Amino acid sequence: MKHPAKQWVDYHVWANQRIINRLKELPEGVYHQEIQSVFPSISEVMVHMYVTDVLWLDVMSGQDREETMTRARRTSEETKGKGLEELEKLFADLSVKYRDFLDSQEDLDRPLLLEHPQAGRLKTRLSQAVLHVVNHGTYHRVNITAMLRQQGHAGVMTDFVAYLYEAGEKTQPFGLG
Repeated sequence: MKHPAKQWVDYHVWANQRIINRLKELPEGVYHQEIQSVFPSISEVMVHMYVTDVLWLDVMSGQDREETMTRARRTSEETKGKGLEELEKLFADLSVKYRDFLDSQEDLDRPLLLEHPQAGRLKTRLSQAVLHVVNHGTYHRVNITAMLRQQGHAGVMTDFVAYLYEAGEKTQPFGLG
């Protein structure tokens, strides 16, 4: 049976691709259009999501905190202003890295110690960090949907249950089915 953390990553990749596919259907200007919202543009939300996913993969991989933060800042600068197709490729490459990383782990529920400069130390599990990444993505996909509606365009359903229905027989969540 597939560990739930792996299924969550599959869902995250699927949901991000659904958003990307929807954005590709819309007029080109929608992606970079500046609006009054949580972020100045949808493109900036997408960059934020990508940079955060990169950062968390480094954290889960046990990278040095300072190196992780330096890489996050560099990645943010390198991806700022990129077109949707370029970002789509970056997300696709990152999804392979996430899957490879999870496949290489003997225990996806192993302890993971997080250190945050303001929040302090947190002992959690690798699988909970994965769930955080997915939850963070869900939050920002909702931001994108609201931003699309604000510009007069419909969003796209990215609910976990929609993923389960689309995956159908290929997915048996948590041993059910």
